[in-house]
Amino acid sequence: MSVLIESPHNPKIKDLLALLEKPRDRRDTQLFVVEGVREVSMALNHQYILHSLFYLPHLHPNPAEQFGLSSEIPCHPVSPALYKKIAYRDDTEGLVAVMQQKKIDLSDLILPHNPLILVVEQAEKPGNVGAILRTADAAQVDAVLLCDLTCDLYNPNLIRASLGALFTRQVVACSSAEAVAWLQKRGIDIYAATLQDSVSYLSQDYTTGCAIIVGSEAYGLTPVWRNAARTSICIPMLGAIDSLNVSVSAAILMYEAVRQRIKTV
Repeated sequence: MSVLIESPHNPKIKDLLALLEKPRDRRDTQLFVVEGVREVSMALNHQYILHSLFYLPHLHPNPAEQFGLSSEIPCHPVSPALYKKIAYRDDTEGLVAVMQQKKIDLSDLILPHNPLILVVEQAEKPGNVGAILRTADAAQVDAVLLCDLTCDLYNPNLIRASLGALFTRQVVACSSAEAVAWLQKRGIDIYAATLQDSVSYLSQDYTTGCAIIVGSEAYGLTPVWRNAARTSICIPMLGAIDSLNVSVSAAILMYEAVRQRIKTV
């Protein structure tokens, strides 16, 4: 039986905290942290590989059996006091996992005949990206391309905000130039959300293979996307504020595409 870990100075706990706090450690080890029963289950169900598990033994008497894990996977019981130090949320049911990162390239994407793709360029806040992924999951978007991210894909705040949607969608981190070339090669129409020289998003047909592009709240889309777009689209701003939170904008645009596609079924 594994020995209960109680000290934050335990080497395994130090390594775990480093993954939570330091992008360099996540990059060098190719590991990341997932918190919560639902999120861990989603990751496992979508072929993410478990590296190690930390758990509250009074909630999970036999986590290996509970999750169908190999006996080779290290499972470490921790004290309630220590769990509070390694868990961000109080409602994660006593489970924190270290997973191997999964590298997904554009060439790995599996798409239907008329895919709906969301592209997010230069998103500044991990929480916004996580919220966008939740909506992408709800809308069943076929792929999400995160272009020129300013944070790493496995940032803990991004994972928490996504509530596991990072694992349920096909998500690729790439450059804008790579994404444009990939979309154009496949004949996928590009709709760039921008205020410059744009038409209402309601005027377009999203029932064919298309990509909807949203950008930084501070700077909007770069010329790479504005030049590549079939059409520049905008959401009417009727008040004094001239922009929406990027996750809200993405949700509005995605669900217009979903509405049109459901109507044509």
